[in-house]
Amino acid sequence: MFDFEIEFNKKIGCLVYIITHLLVSTIACGNENNISINRASFPASFDFGIGSSAYQLEGATTKDGRGPCIWDTFIKKSSGSVADHSNASITTDQYHRYKEDVRILKEIGFDIYRFSISWSRVLPKGGRRGGVNKKGINHYNKLINHILSKGIKPIVTLFHWDLPQVIEDQYQGFLNPKIIDDFRDYAELCFNTFGDRVKLWVTINEPMMYAQQGYATAMFAPGRCSNRSRCSAGDSSVELYIVAHHLLLAHAAAVKLYKEKYQISQKGQIGISLNTNWMVPYSNSQKDQLATDRGFAFTYGWFMEPLYFGSYPLEMIVNVGKRLPNFTKEESNTIKGSYDFIGICEIYC
Repeated sequence: MFDFEIEFNKKIGCLVYIITHLLVSTIACGNENNISINRASFPASFDFGIGSSAYQLEGATTKDGRGPCIWDTFIKKSSGSVADHSNASITTDQYHRYKEDVRILKEIGFDIYRFSISWSRVLPKGGRRGGVNKKGINHYNKLINHILSKGIKPIVTLFHWDLPQVIEDQYQGFLNPKIIDDFRDYAELCFNTFGDRVKLWVTINEPMMYAQQGYATAMFAPGRCSNRSRCSAGDSSVELYIVAHHLLLAHAAAVKLYKEKYQISQKGQIGISLNTNWMVPYSNSQKDQLATDRGFAFTYGWFMEPLYFGSYPLEMIVNVGKRLPNFTKEESNTIKGSYDFIGICEIYC
């Protein structure tokens, strides 16, 4: 089993597959009629790549001015979801060993490396008013330059769930609309600093996972839910919808900024990475078909329909009711079409 992402470019219609586990020479899908697939099976223009996230790989969580993020706090909780209480203080130590990592990527033959920037490493206080961490900026400059020097194309994710803890403390992060301005400011710092070399931007990685697991099940940071035996705060019936709403608005604000101020000169593209699962009806009955439609609406449609139509799926509006936030006309127009490509994550063979 392996998972990958498909980046859809709506302007030029190309597909970029990013393998998120190491690509081996032969990939077999299914238990019956195993089909061997190798690189020669794909067109020469087909780009292979690998993806990572800052918190999972970088380590150096207290080095060179990096501020704490919500995952640093979450894993310290006795009721947290990390069974062995391990933490990200070292992980694979990409912060110090990035040259070795890039060398391995080159040797394997990857064309693309998608990584995320640690918001709290470049802005330890969350916003630009708190000061930019030059050592953090220097790290990503070195990483990007080294990736390019090896003939690999960087894709940069702005937010892979590691919100600066100071923002969570100040106004509860994505539960508050204040996050939209702070995210736009953070995005602008990245566009302005790295956009001369980075030509593909992902605003937010898998917003559904962040909303559901962080605010309904408490499996992820910041660990909020309605179950008081597990969570000290939260409301699983409401907060995930509020957070998802602000994630969409923050994404749209960053895209609007990029397109208006940077895209023409930097000649890059920007999108978002969504996760979903494929579903089929259990039977041909209308009941099972409607259940499948609801399943898609509450997963892929939750984010894709606002991005494409400017509004939430009808199934969500009917079933969630007043717990589902509304978009203003201006917000709807800003969100609608706010992407050059859509990443589809977590498709399994």
